[in-house]
Amino acid sequence: MPASRGLRVKCMAEADPQPKDSSTPSTQSTTPLSPPPPPAPKKVSTKFGDVFAFSGPAPETINGRLAMLGFVSAVGVELASGKDLFSQLGSGGVPLFVGSAVLFTVASLIPMFKGVSKESKSEAIMSVEAEMLNGRFAMLGLIAMALTEYLKGGPLIS
Repeated sequence: MPASRGLRVKCMAEADPQPKDSSTPSTQSTTPLSPPPPPAPKKVSTKFGDVFAFSGPAPETINGRLAMLGFVSAVGVELASGKDLFSQLGSGGVPLFVGSAVLFTVASLIPMFKGVSKESKSEAIMSVEAEMLNGRFAMLGLIAMALTEYLKGGPLIS
């Protein structure tokens, strides 16, 4: 067994991007450094398979928006007419919801196929996270409303 082994260190110093100015400090300009440029926006795929993939932007966005529309509509009609969710669907609510669903789906898909991401349009209050959370709660709300009205045998709001 050797008593000691040599240690090799390799230094990989980067070259200075700006050459040093040989002028004296009193003649140097005191301009502040400019901030680095913002990162380039992430390229969004506009392929049909990518948009509609399980982890793509379309499924949860469209389902969440339709659930929000359905939940608010169901509660509104129930308050106005006293009909439960199943009575609403049985008395002509299906064609109205299908028409609205097609309209919302097309309106949601147009920006996605143009390559516009939801994140680029996100603001403080109207954020992507808020829309996703509201959509998920609306999905749960519709299921809970339908289940409760089925078990109760009538409208949730009387």
